[in-house]
Amino acid sequence: MVAASKPVIPQNDNVAHALAGAGGGVLSMILTYPLITLSTRAQVESTRASTAFLTAVRQIIAREGVSGLYAGLDSAVFGISVTNFVYYYWYEFTRSFFETAAIKTGRASKKLTTVETMIAGAIAGSATVILTNPIWVVNTRMTTRKQHLEEEKGAGEPGAAKKRAPTTIGTLLALVREEGPQALFRGVVPALVLVMNPILQYTLFEQMKNFFEKKRRITPGVAFLLGALGKLFATSITYPYITVKSQMHVVDNGKKEGMGQAISRVIKEEGYAGLYKGIGPKVTQSVLTAAFLFAFKDVLYEQTVKLRRAKIRA
Repeated sequence: MVAASKPVIPQNDNVAHALAGAGGGVLSMILTYPLITLSTRAQVESTRASTAFLTAVRQIIAREGVSGLYAGLDSAVFGISVTNFVYYYWYEFTRSFFETAAIKTGRASKKLTTVETMIAGAIAGSATVILTNPIWVVNTRMTTRKQHLEEEKGAGEPGAAKKRAPTTIGTLLALVREEGPQALFRGVVPALVLVMNPILQYTLFEQMKNFFEKKRRITPGVAFLLGALGKLFATSITYPYITVKSQMHVVDNGKKEGMGQAISRVIKEEGYAGLYKGIGPKVTQSVLTAAFLFAFKDVLYEQTVKLRRAKIRA
């Protein structure tokens, strides 16, 4: 049977990649999180309320303190660690399958073709979206809720009652209680469409990596640059769906809206520019996050493999 003859090492290698991806994602998320806060708030606010980048930073700090730039960080760190672990596990699992198939068929190179890379990304991305969408719904609520609390209480008004920002668990329980479990899967359709983002990103990254590996060793610095270029291309193309997904995460209770309806509403109310609200900080954050991720992941993967080998020898 195939299952009985399957080696253990690829499974361990999948886990090593998954752990490295999770660790790299957490580190890069922490470094760039204020940009996520700015872009998410820009995506869900009306055009009339939109503010310039530096003005938005000053307003958040004045109203909420520096901690306002990190609203929802705990759920985001948890989310990115789970997201990256699931993504890289399934990506490497599918990658190993294609590489094994290439060897069995006698193909000259076992490196993934462009189509195989895209299929691996689609499988990994779809699994990740379905498993982690509830985490990102809660994170979006956390990221935007603190701002809403300030507006509700009349920030700066004498004698205004101080409202405590809800915790991640509190936000989750309130969401399920008030809007039902189905609310945790709001925005899942545009999120599935956004699987194109990592497909484009990783396909471009893999192809550039394969090209450069013929000439030089891929160092963390080179991985940083290639990751940045891949993410810049992917995010620029898929950004309207990111905007729609964020808006669907915070849609008013009882208001049901599909992806097509959400896109039409944004265009009708705010023009096509409304689909690109917050693109400046988002692209900056995405590019830096991807760049740091690829740089950190390579280092963490090497360390994980070294530790595993040392443990086996011991």
